[in-house]
Amino acid sequence: MHKSSDLYFVSSNNHKYQEAKTILDSFGIKLRFIKLNLEEIQSNSLKEIAVSKARDAFSKCKKPLIIEDDGIFINFLHGFPGPYSSYIFKTIGNNGILNLLKQNRKAKFVSIITYCDKNILQSFDAKIDGSISKHVKGKGWGYDPIFIPNNSKKTFAELNNKNELSHRYKALKKFSNWYLHK
Repeated sequence: MHKSSDLYFVSSNNHKYQEAKTILDSFGIKLRFIKLNLEEIQSNSLKEIAVSKARDAFSKCKKPLIIEDDGIFINFLHGFPGPYSSYIFKTIGNNGILNLLKQNRKAKFVSIITYCDKNILQSFDAKIDGSISKHVKGKGWGYDPIFIPNNSKKTFAELNNKNELSHRYKALKKFSNWYLHK
């Protein structure tokens, strides 16, 4: 069993940390935060980006840590913005995405959690299928106000239980199962 205070979440995004902390608390894992801007390589692979960021974070912190990288993949846009989601959000935002879409609004959110310590580098991925709303709805962060998970009429930003069904939740659950038993 691990001392839970030995695990850190490294990111420049406090929103991601708060979500990860809430989710991991539910699995009995305490998470601490180190706010860092990490080098983000350009790649078409979320996993390659996550692994690179985890290595960068560990080289700076020298502590057992996790990082999370995610992307929204829109069918009509052939998977775009995918691993470039953060950049696209900063440049055109949710309204820019909405302006690009026509009828086919199917999409998926993918999350990669990568754990790194001095001996282990391990990734856990998960996805949730859904669609893009026609309008920004709710007061969430990132793409939450435009992503509607399958079997829902509400965006992530409008849901009270997002942290129980999201792509991030699913990836953190996989991580937790491994971490608590490794």
